[in-house]
Amino acid sequence: MNLKNFIQRNPVTCYFIATFSISWLGAFILVSPKLFSGQPIPKLDGLLMFPIMLIGPVTTSFTLTYLTEGKTGIRNFFSRMGKWKAPLKWYVVAFIIPLSLILITLFILQRFVSPVFKPNFFLLGFLFGIPAGFLEELGWTGFAYKKLRLKFSVFKSALILGIFWGLWHLPVIDFLGAASPHKQFLIPFFIAFIAILVSMRLLMMWIYSKTNSIVIVQFMHIISTGCLVTFGPFNITPGQETLWYAAYAIVLAISTLFIFKLSKTIMK
Repeated sequence: MNLKNFIQRNPVTCYFIATFSISWLGAFILVSPKLFSGQPIPKLDGLLMFPIMLIGPVTTSFTLTYLTEGKTGIRNFFSRMGKWKAPLKWYVVAFIIPLSLILITLFILQRFVSPVFKPNFFLLGFLFGIPAGFLEELGWTGFAYKKLRLKFSVFKSALILGIFWGLWHLPVIDFLGAASPHKQFLIPFFIAFIAILVSMRLLMMWIYSKTNSIVIVQFMHIISTGCLVTFGPFNITPGQETLWYAAYAIVLAISTLFIFKLSKTIMK
């Protein structure tokens, strides 16, 4: 069996292997001088790893689409990219869900736990969401989800994708949020972070199942990431940041299950 046949038989496995390899290798190359010299990785270097990691989903998506579907697949890919004229209500939903649930979580924590959880307002935070949402979804939604749906339901496909999406962030996880490094809270913070991404992926694929528009998924990804950066409390400890991420993960999961209950077609 040659490489092309293997990819055609195992497109999702190949996507995950290639995406993780390209992204993680790029991140490693950036910080390797510090690692080999035994120096700590500065916050700026940690943040710079992320735009380098974005190369992985994009290059893998287009390469595997061409290898598995040829030029027709590339044309179909851009056709789905062009479907931005989804009904306005879905853009409203994609905007309201992350924004409202993040603010609700923080207001509850501020009221009943500590004033330190008062929402921040770093408006430029939305700029962090634009490259992430636009480039990542060319891979996660544009290729991996499409192939997963050939074998699994919307729910199971989104669940699998959400877990791998969360794990993909591993090299930069300790540089995300305001309280880095997270020290002894790193593992629980990472678990909470993955839980958030799994629920958000389920919601994004629910909207995608209604619109078949990659653009609206990119939009929701941008809003989700942008709201986390914009409204996330700034002067907090690693433990406090882990708490609010965990609380948001719970609120998001409950809301997701409620939405799925109302929209039974998501299970098909």
